Amino acid sequence: MIQRLFRFRGGIEPPPHKQESSAAPIRPAPLPPKLVVPLIQSSRGSARTIVTVGDKVLKGQCIGEPEDAGGTAIHAPTSGTVTEIGRYPMAHPSGLASLAIVLEPDGEERWITPEPLDPAHASREELLLRIQASGIVGMGGAVFPSHIKIGKDAAVETLLINGAECEPWITCDDRLMRERAADIVAGAKILHQLNGARRILIGIEDNKPEAIAAMAAAAQESRSGDKAGVNVEVVPIPTRYPAGGEKQLIRVLTGIEVPAGKIASDFGVQCFNVGTAHAVCRALAHGEAMISRIVTVTGNVERPGNYEVLLGTPVSSLLALCGVRPGTNRTLMGGPMMGFALPSLDAPITKGSNCIIAASPALFPPPPPEQACIRCGTCARACPIGLQPFELYWASRAKRFDDAAGRYHIFDCIECGCCAYVCPAHIPLIDYFRFAKSEIRARDEEHKAADQARARFESRAARLEREKAEKAARLAAKAAETRASLAAGDTALIAAAAQRTQAQAPDNATTTPDPT
Repeated sequence: MIQRLFRFRGGIEPPPHKQESSAAPIRPAPLPPKLVVPLIQSSRGSARTIVTVGDKVLKGQCIGEPEDAGGTAIHAPTSGTVTEIGRYPMAHPSGLASLAIVLEPDGEERWITPEPLDPAHASREELLLRIQASGIVGMGGAVFPSHIKIGKDAAVETLLINGAECEPWITCDDRLMRERAADIVAGAKILHQLNGARRILIGIEDNKPEAIAAMAAAAQESRSGDKAGVNVEVVPIPTRYPAGGEKQLIRVLTGIEVPAGKIASDFGVQCFNVGTAHAVCRALAHGEAMISRIVTVTGNVERPGNYEVLLGTPVSSLLALCGVRPGTNRTLMGGPMMGFALPSLDAPITKGSNCIIAASPALFPPPPPEQACIRCGTCARACPIGLQPFELYWASRAKRFDDAAGRYHIFDCIECGCCAYVCPAHIPLIDYFRFAKSEIRARDEEHKAADQARARFESRAARLEREKAEKAARLAAKAAETRASLAAGDTALIAAAAQRTQAQAPDNATTTPDPT
């Protein structure tokens, strides 16, 4: 059956720059002298360390447990010794430090004993717990814990596997699909078993013919041996950025437009990256925790390509492996559209690190000076969400944050960069939007803190008033008890005195007065 395709609004077609890194097979990156494994792999959850300095650990051993149900486990990427638990710069635009476990590899690569889990003989709860315990998250950039996404109690009609990889320069998913298609399809079927979808669609941009062929062959082979008859279909989609965005891919493949404030599962759709499906297969079929990922290293380097990199590997080690050319002036993590410049090359590779780009003025010329916005509307036509970026720009620049959030829906912006890419005035629109979002969040936090402080004050005042009333009531009750006691005592005393008086008096009934 030919899958009907739809078109999402807006979008752009930047130069792909895929051929620079997609030709060579995936290569394993060598062990660095040390691995810095962050306990915070995403903004949605963190782990608490369960090892101490000096501990010997094995490859795949859990070294960090989730702090809550929204977190995922952290594992040792190799065997070695824990040498430090401290704060290190993270892969974030701020360059701020975060708590991490520093591991010195012993070079032996000794694994823990693997414990595969057969999906056919395991309950849904067992599968979800294994996915959480294996530390699996969304590997398309969102880094959302997969066990939470799969575990939603919602009726799912369609399972989408995202192999679009629309952003320029990034080719890690392309190579993964070419080389490990069977594992991706197997992982997709496990996800299908968990959410009960009627069909599985694998969307791949049509500029990846080798990946499309490999995935189609794997899907065909899985169908021939599948007694349950799960329908797995590989669908080439037009190359247009940001077709790899979840809502955009859902629109292209199903025609469903997920509105703002809603999630895909509300409309019977769930979407997972091909890397996530691959990780699910490895976790269940082989008992492997998520300790590595495929990373594209490209740009101004001698040997661009895709490498299987252990989590915690410093970015500087990868760049040294690929041979940075002269003229490199900054290093990007992620693609040129949604990535960011790394403040420190000591930052480690995390579960969400899909690409490292050595940037130079020749590859990424500095933008021309920013000019005045003339409200031409070019940015609005390019926006895949249907926002009005020029209105958001004016509201953000004027610090009219209520308008930005309420009237122009700034938090619906996915920061894809389409608006800035097409802006004839060369305005860095995304920078303005990020500024406005951070200010709105900070203001909301201040209001939340003020509300909490007011609630605490009012609660304390009410408690003091209640305690005062209770104390007054106790005193009044005590006083009444005392008065009652005194009254009862007085009556008894009077009665006793009367009795004594009567007992001491002469017997008037038998004695007569002496007449003399």
